[in-house]
Amino acid sequence: MDQYNGNYYERTYEEQYDAVKGLNAFITKVFGWMFLGLMLTAGIAYYVSTDINLIRAILLNPVILIVLFIVEILLVSVLSARVMKLSNGVAIGLFLAYAAVNGLTLSFIFLAYTGATISTAFATTALTFGVMCAYGYFTRADLTRFRSLLVMGLIGMLILSLVNIFLGSSSLEWIISIVGLFVFLGLTAYDMQKLKDFYYHTEGDMHLRNNLGVYGALSLYLDFINLFLILLRFFGRSRD
Repeated sequence: MDQYNGNYYERTYEEQYDAVKGLNAFITKVFGWMFLGLMLTAGIAYYVSTDINLIRAILLNPVILIVLFIVEILLVSVLSARVMKLSNGVAIGLFLAYAAVNGLTLSFIFLAYTGATISTAFATTALTFGVMCAYGYFTRADLTRFRSLLVMGLIGMLILSLVNIFLGSSSLEWIISIVGLFVFLGLTAYDMQKLKDFYYHTEGDMHLRNNLGVYGALSLYLDFINLFLILLRFFGRSRD
């Protein structure tokens, strides 16, 4: 897409090759941070699920859970709002801290679902996530035009989720899951395409590029986690 760099197609073949090579290296690094975040979350979640004392201290304590959710919101907010001013080390630290805290709050899945269900949901998530990332990378369509629609879908899903806390409707929960699936599939492709913007529009500013890479890793991490949780509910089979 021309929006990535106005004079990209005016470059020589060698310059275009170097640009694509640099882009791929940047994206590989972003996926490396995302993968590390996912492994950190999974490792902490599994460890907590095997320790009855931690389960009682975290999952059975509403105050602790609320505090953890607030910490998660603060970490994401600081990284998002200060991404251009933070040092790269601090940006990475905030991302990994968020992944660690998220591991604490997601430890319930190892108690609520069987290993087979978790494995199936994870494999399906990885496949669909990969397909949407590939689409976001290769498409020439400008996905920014769908951003408003995706944001509205996300807001609507959050509002319905809050309402359903009081209603407890299984039908409404199914609708929320369907909407969420399409929203996060779309966001995955959008966030992937956005990485190309980050790369081409930060030429000459490695500090900003590296920090935006960490922010991009966080965005893709959140897309993956939310897709996984939605698919887990679809495939879900509670332990007997």
